[in-house]
Amino acid sequence: MDTRRTLAHGVALATIVVWGTTFIATKLLLTAFSPIEILVIRFTMGYLGLVVYERFSIVGGHRGPVRWDTRQELLFAGAGLTGVVMYYLLENHALTLTFASNVGILVSIAPLTTALLAPFFLKEEPVKVNIVVGFVIASAGVALVMFNGTVELHLSLAGDLLALASTIGWAIYSIILKKINTERYRVSTYTKKIFLYGIIFMLPFAATGDFSLTRADFTLRNLGLLLFLGLGASAACFVSWNHAVHVLGVFRTSAYIYLTPLVSLCTASLVLGESITPMAIGGCLLILAGLYLSERRPLFVRKAKPAIAESSNL
Repeated sequence: MDTRRTLAHGVALATIVVWGTTFIATKLLLTAFSPIEILVIRFTMGYLGLVVYERFSIVGGHRGPVRWDTRQELLFAGAGLTGVVMYYLLENHALTLTFASNVGILVSIAPLTTALLAPFFLKEEPVKVNIVVGFVIASAGVALVMFNGTVELHLSLAGDLLALASTIGWAIYSIILKKINTERYRVSTYTKKIFLYGIIFMLPFAATGDFSLTRADFTLRNLGLLLFLGLGASAACFVSWNHAVHVLGVFRTSAYIYLTPLVSLCTASLVLGESITPMAIGGCLLILAGLYLSERRPLFVRKAKPAIAESSNL
């Protein structure tokens, strides 16, 4: 494995560790802000952070002025709609209805959702038997998490379903990333464009929803959490994630999402005091097993052209 790919694996791992804690940060902020308020503030901070980064950064080189490309702009808009608005708005609303640990576990099926949808958009990714079997096992894990026998079942079911629905947005976002011309744009440039379109698509929700910010809401704790979500989990992590996808490919990078349940379970227990039930742990393990199986290559395959097979995933 070359240095570039090794670094990309490290970047993907670090990104997931940060993202695994965002459920807890958002849950804490929901005591003062609405889901759409958090989303608008978070990605506006992220966008401004990327503007400053591109203005002063010498990392990644300068690729010169880029002419308007309608197809690429539509891809940026689609990524903003699915990866920013659809995924995070549903996720934030889910956090108002269910446990942060539940959301962290359920959104971890995003790689499997991606694998199931990819064949319809990416010709090089056909449906495989191991993906179907993995989906069945992971679905059993999802059922354990959602129907965990607690008295909160009726209160949290809607939130669990929203968390599951959000993974469709992330899957489409991941597929769109594969179609963006990464030779033409720096990672920070197209991430900034995605954020801008995401903010634009948020505005109708902000105008018609619960959006009434007050100065009293911006305590030091809340400001710290918003900066963490905006500059860290959004600006820095989206750039690092998109870079990892470019180097490793959609599926290899998405495999790191498997770690999200473990991070969110631990942090939710430590910070929010949420209990970790045996059924939640069992569901988490089944989801991880299903996701792992869906990513495994068949044990008995011909290796006629190993070099070409490997390079096709780059």
